[in-house]
Amino acid sequence: MTVDPLRPYGALIESRLRLITWNVWGRFGPWEQRQGGIAAVLAEHAPDVVALQEAWSAADRDQARELAAAAGLPHHRFSGDREEEGVTSGSAVLSRWPITTVESWVLPGPPGHEGSAVRADIDGPRGPVRLVSVMLDWPLHHTRIRQDQVTELAQRVRELGRGALTVVCGDFNATPDCDEIRMLTGRAAGAGVCWHDAWEFAGTGPGHTWSTANPWAAAVLPRDRRIDYVFSTSFRRGGAGQPTRAQLLGTAAAGATMPSDHYGVLTELRY
Repeated sequence: MTVDPLRPYGALIESRLRLITWNVWGRFGPWEQRQGGIAAVLAEHAPDVVALQEAWSAADRDQARELAAAAGLPHHRFSGDREEEGVTSGSAVLSRWPITTVESWVLPGPPGHEGSAVRADIDGPRGPVRLVSVMLDWPLHHTRIRQDQVTELAQRVRELGRGALTVVCGDFNATPDCDEIRMLTGRAAGAGVCWHDAWEFAGTGPGHTWSTANPWAAAVLPRDRRIDYVFSTSFRRGGAGQPTRAQLLGTAAAGATMPSDHYGVLTELRY
């Protein structure tokens, strides 16, 4: 096949995949009120696929099931790795289309500071979609630990091959200028990848997902930071995977409370 250097991907795809990633802060604070707010935001934005970090499941209630129903998404999977007082915390994937495979990864770190990732393969209508939901270690000074975690993450994603449109998203607990993020976007050596940051492609403004404007975050006196990401690992024929829109969500109170201490990120990608 001859590649046109002016149109290397051919005619661009006009249909879109709507994806949300959001750290929903477990069962902290007034979590039952917040649950309603999260559900309302998801329903408002009508996503195709959702990745939730710090999701939870208990014997009597399952957050993924409840939010999937609220958003009109028939498929959901939860993978938890931490349990306390009968509540398991982890990551959830909600999808408009069948989820065919789920795999959990532990990313290296000292005890109590491991990262995690959940890979979900989705049988989408225009080809397979692979979603990887990520949670890296959180202390600001643990950049060296997060660098090891993204190195492992990139290696695992590479080993999966290029048979699906692959999106890696979640709470990376690092700003775009940190080495661990620069490693993923091809600006620093170590991970061997050059992933495309959706906010850089299609967002407006700083995109702070951890903000002093959010009272749940402001309580710990943070500086505003963009620490939640959507990465497209490569562009495919027709430009599949190219981010065309990125915006924050969950930035306003739902009723009397903010839905989470993080803002979520909505991204549209060619698909």
